[in-house]
Amino acid sequence: MKKILTILALSALTLSAQAKVRLPHLIGDNMVLQQQTEARLWGWAKPGKTVKVTTSWNQETVSARADKNGEWLVKVSTPKASYEPLSITFDDGEPLTINNVVAGEVWVCAGQSNMEMPVKGFWMCPVKDYNQVVIDAANHQGVRSVKIPSVMAAKPLNDAPCEWRECNPGTVGDFSATGYFFARTMHQALNIPIGLIEANKGGTRVESWLTKENLEKYTKEPTDSMGIVNFKKNWDYHRAMLWGNGTFNPILNYTVKGILFYQGCSNVGDPKDQYSQRLKLLVEQWRSQFKLGEIPFYFVQIAPFISGDPNGTWNAELQEEQFKASKIIPNSGLVCTNDCVYPYEGTQIHPAQKQKVGERLAFLALNKTYGMSSIICMSPSFKDMQIKNDTVMIHLNDECGAISRFMDIQGFEVAGADKVFYPAQADHFWQPGGGYWDECITIKSPKVKQPVAIRYCFRNWQLGNMANAGGLPLFPFRTDNW
Repeated sequence: MKKILTILALSALTLSAQAKVRLPHLIGDNMVLQQQTEARLWGWAKPGKTVKVTTSWNQETVSARADKNGEWLVKVSTPKASYEPLSITFDDGEPLTINNVVAGEVWVCAGQSNMEMPVKGFWMCPVKDYNQVVIDAANHQGVRSVKIPSVMAAKPLNDAPCEWRECNPGTVGDFSATGYFFARTMHQALNIPIGLIEANKGGTRVESWLTKENLEKYTKEPTDSMGIVNFKKNWDYHRAMLWGNGTFNPILNYTVKGILFYQGCSNVGDPKDQYSQRLKLLVEQWRSQFKLGEIPFYFVQIAPFISGDPNGTWNAELQEEQFKASKIIPNSGLVCTNDCVYPYEGTQIHPAQKQKVGERLAFLALNKTYGMSSIICMSPSFKDMQIKNDTVMIHLNDECGAISRFMDIQGFEVAGADKVFYPAQADHFWQPGGGYWDECITIKSPKVKQPVAIRYCFRNWQLGNMANAGGLPLFPFRTDNW
């Protein structure tokens, strides 16, 4: 009898819980709403039940009726960004209020472990200036973050256990380091709340985030459970589709400003052109799923890494694919990280200098998305070359009026018809032409009398020192296709 009463009591509790409006964990206290837009709010209620949503900033009420699955969604007009605490009440007959909400700018932090890496670092992988960052966190309480648990799922999930965190010295250590340094710079520049949604997983490939439909249409990746588990006998974090279902799908109803992406290491060695095309596919997929138009996509080129052989080029070939992707993905931008590793970090897959990475993502956003055109946000890249006798002369894009050095330029190599590359001497040179003096770089080696091709930092582990007027490093490149 006691057992029956217990079951009845539990049943009553379940029915009571189902009768009250339920919100996804992503919608809760301390959240950041995307400012001055029609932000989506959603949840679950008893099928057929009407849910009324009232916002504190304008006292307006919008309503929606839960469908046969109990799902409902509304859109609310959000105010201009400010630090004023806001509240939202959801009422299906039993009101539920969330508090300390603010309006600001919301960005997604996606990718693998170098995006996931927290301010406090990973085991044996520190983040530079950790103590100073913790102390300074008190100045950036307008930054907030929510971490989506990294889980796999065979079917797309619509919720994930998580909660928003306010930045302070006690919490900042758990924020994504790259994400936080992005948000901190944005906070300094705009002086408004910045929200980060961290949906990432270490070790994941670009295929880990593609949907079943895209995998089946554009790849040969298996999408059935046994096929995924057995494919190449890979690690679980390499598995296709599952991480997108479990870790990214729960955020797709949220209204965001844009996406930050730091991934690529697990795709090193892919066939030529594959990564750039699949990354483009992923961006198209996410933009379609968010239903917010062509939102900005700013991503990070993988850093130099010995990867078994410092003179190999497979790491550089993935960097090349990322550069290609930046040219074929609309409203995107790429951060170069050639100078974001110390000389002793050749075998460190998680370099310590995350501040540079996050700041450069912010430079892209501030210039391209927020109209701060005075900020230099683009790294220089190879433009063209001409060969005169034993010397190659090259020009660069995005110098922004200056290069960082005229002497001791490191990172260039030159080859002749034999396709053997030798370290080259590179110098700044004023080249007359067209009625003005044109700035260029001259490259030569005593071992190559008739140069055919040049490369810059096109090896797994090769650090250059060229940068533009904004201190942004030259993208690795090659002029050959050998």
